Amino acid sequence: MPTIEQARGWSRAHDPVHGMDHVLRVLGLAENLARQVGADVEIVRAAALLHDAAGAHPEEGKARHEHEQDSAAVARRVLSDEGWTEARIRAVEHCIRAHRFRGQERPETLEAKVLFDADKLDVMGAFGAARTIGYAIQAGMPIYAAPSRAFLESGEAESGEPHSAYHEYLFKLRRVRERLYTEPARRMGEQRHRILCAFFDQLAAEAEGRD
Repeated sequence: MPTIEQARGWSRAHDPVHGMDHVLRVLGLAENLARQVGADVEIVRAAALLHDAAGAHPEEGKARHEHEQDSAAVARRVLSDEGWTEARIRAVEHCIRAHRFRGQERPETLEAKVLFDADKLDVMGAFGAARTIGYAIQAGMPIYAAPSRAFLESGEAESGEPHSAYHEYLFKLRRVRERLYTEPARRMGEQRHRILCAFFDQLAAEAEGRD
C-alpha cells in the first residue's frame, strides 16, 4: 500500500491547491465515504494518495488538463512495484482517471464514485473557495473579473477575458453538488455548497459595489 510519506514525494511543496494538504483531506473524506457505502477501502486509499501524483500544477501547461492520465500511469508503476494484481491496479487507475470534473472518463465503480465525491467535496465549502483563489493566483488570473455576457450564457470566454476565481465558480463550483454520486457525500455537500455560494455571491457584491 502506498504511504503518506511516499505521497509527500509526489506533491509539490507549499501548493495550496493540489498539494499534500489537499491529498490528506481527500484521503480522509474518501476513507470515510468508502466505509459508509461499503467500497473497497484499500483501492480507495491507494487512489486518493495517487490521484494528483503528476501534472496537477498550472505550470505543467497542457499536461495539467490531462493530469489524471499521468497520475494513473504513476499509480500503475507504484502498484506494480508493490506486487498488486492487474485487476486491482486497473481498479485504482480507473478511480484516478475518472476523478476530474472536466475529465472524459466517468466513474463506473463504487470506488471511483467515492474518490470523485471526496475530491469534489474539497472544492466546495471554505476550502473550495480558498483553493479556487489559490489556483487563480498560481495561474496568473485575478480573484474577480466581471464575466462577459458570452461567458454567462455559454461558459465560453470572450477573447482576452481572464478566467478569474469567480469565473471558475460560475463555470464549475456552483454545479459540483449536482454531480456527487454517493448519498453521504450529497449530505455533506449541502452545507459546503451553501458556504461556497454565499462566499462568491458576497465576493461579486463587494467587487461590483453592491454590498
